[in-house]
Amino acid sequence: MTKRAFRSVTKIMSMTRPFVFAWHFLTAIPISRRYHDPTADELAASMAWYSTVGLMIGGLLALVDQVLRWWLTAEVVNVLLIVLLVLLTRGLHQDGLADTVDGLAGGRTIDDRLRIMRDPNVGALGATGLFLSLLLRYAGLLALPQSWRFPMLLCMPAVGRWAMVCVAWSSSYARRDGGLASAFLTNLSWHHVLLSTLVLAVALTAGLGPVPALATMALGTLVVVLVRQGCRKWFGGVTGDLLGATNELIEIVFLLLVPILVMTR
Repeated sequence: MTKRAFRSVTKIMSMTRPFVFAWHFLTAIPISRRYHDPTADELAASMAWYSTVGLMIGGLLALVDQVLRWWLTAEVVNVLLIVLLVLLTRGLHQDGLADTVDGLAGGRTIDDRLRIMRDPNVGALGATGLFLSLLLRYAGLLALPQSWRFPMLLCMPAVGRWAMVCVAWSSSYARRDGGLASAFLTNLSWHHVLLSTLVLAVALTAGLGPVPALATMALGTLVVVLVRQGCRKWFGGVTGDLLGATNELIEIVFLLLVPILVMTR
């Protein structure tokens, strides 16, 4: 192999590894066993692929929705889509939401909230918050105009994962003893955020149209700013659970408010 060919292969692999790490972290579907032991730089770079992985998850949801609607009622299809989404992501974000609700409800100080969130047991309020989030997600899917189901299902996971990247950017890790999310935050740069944002913006514009896409990005930015402020105020920074809760929150907001955007076009 020539030096030029070797450099080309090395460059391709350097781009592939972050994508594989993003896919493995965000989904339960393994695509490669060759890549392991990511560096902090690679973990940060993987977040640039979050919107892309979200689109791939959304594409599967949209495809399954198209097939199931031939045989099943809308109510049953919506429940099955939620089940599929949870299975595809190992319930990672739902777990983060439940832990976040428990921490907010049971802790009076930052240290108390972080300690409660680390408890593997889910409290009554965390379970209630999780149930309500699933109920709201179901209601949002049920309220979608039929002609908008495909682009909405396609873009929904990408919106949530883009928000995770934006909240993580320039945020400090909340726990003093470190944790899983700290490795992602260490070297996350605006280049990664920009790539994730561009992928989402193109997908929203192609699927929903320029005006709803712009409104969605503006609304998402507002939610991101509020979440970042809440993370600093109530938790002293960001954790993996808080990023998961961010994903759930913005996906639900996206589902509930898009019908309004459709009616105002």
